[in-house]
Amino acid sequence: MFGQITLFQSAWQWAPAAFAALALLAGALLLLQFGMIYLRALFSGARVSLSELIALRLRRIPLGLMVDNRIAAVRSGTAVSIDELSTHYLAGGNVPMVVLALIAARKAGIRLVFDRACAIDLATKGTGKTVIEAVRTSINPRVIDCPDPRSGKTTIAGVAKDGIVIKARALVTVRTNLDRFVGGATEETIIARVGEGIVSTIGSSASYKDMLENPHRISRTVLDKALDANTAFEILSLDIADVDVGANVGAKLQAEQAEANKLIAQAHAEIRRAAAVAAEQEMTARVAEMDARVVEAQAQVPMAMAGAFRAGNLGLMH
Repeated sequence: MFGQITLFQSAWQWAPAAFAALALLAGALLLLQFGMIYLRALFSGARVSLSELIALRLRRIPLGLMVDNRIAAVRSGTAVSIDELSTHYLAGGNVPMVVLALIAARKAGIRLVFDRACAIDLATKGTGKTVIEAVRTSINPRVIDCPDPRSGKTTIAGVAKDGIVIKARALVTVRTNLDRFVGGATEETIIARVGEGIVSTIGSSASYKDMLENPHRISRTVLDKALDANTAFEILSLDIADVDVGANVGAKLQAEQAEANKLIAQAHAEIRRAAAVAAEQEMTARVAEMDARVVEAQAQVPMAMAGAFRAGNLGLMH
């Protein structure tokens, strides 16, 4: 009994040393797992706590990706937490692209908050576009061809009031409106609205000469219609790159109408001719009918005279 107590006391005396060894082992493991990343963030001015690093590892989020992007954001003057970056990563977002967009927007003096950048990143997912492209277009406007060359058309055609076709091609300079990017209409809407405006402006022109003399009238009229409303872009300018004269649709339509009127008149004349022929044939039939009645009447005279002789109503005088 005494030996067992001595053994228990001896084990109890070694317990602090065992705990210290376990603590040292745990510290060594933490140092191996998170030491370099922790120190890199600390000396970069973007401190990350060990608890945050452990939470990232438990959620199976790449530690280096999160810490490096937080360092880049903080060093550029954008305050972004590890929790915000990890939340966007778990939502399926592209964290490096969002951070690059925030840095580019800040360098260009464009106000772009982290939440909006994340929303744009998620909205462009699967479209072949990225949030950094949206920011770059906001910084450096780009030109959109109208009509879109991919549609197979090179010009937009409209008909002036004098019946002459005017063909025009426009270049629309746009930049991204980051506040309206999520939920805003795309560039296809811009192209459709510009095309509609060009056709409407040409159609309201009294003569094709007005369009040739003042092509800027098209751009001025189209821009006054606020075509970028509820779209993801802001129209900076609309330039008419080409104006050409097409076919004389009015003359062609008039010729076709005259031909149609001629065919209608010929049809009416044919109807009247057919009616006259029918009337003539009817009159011929009536004449033949009257002749037949006369012959019939003439045939009845001898028969009447014979009957009178037999009845003694008619006799011969000697």
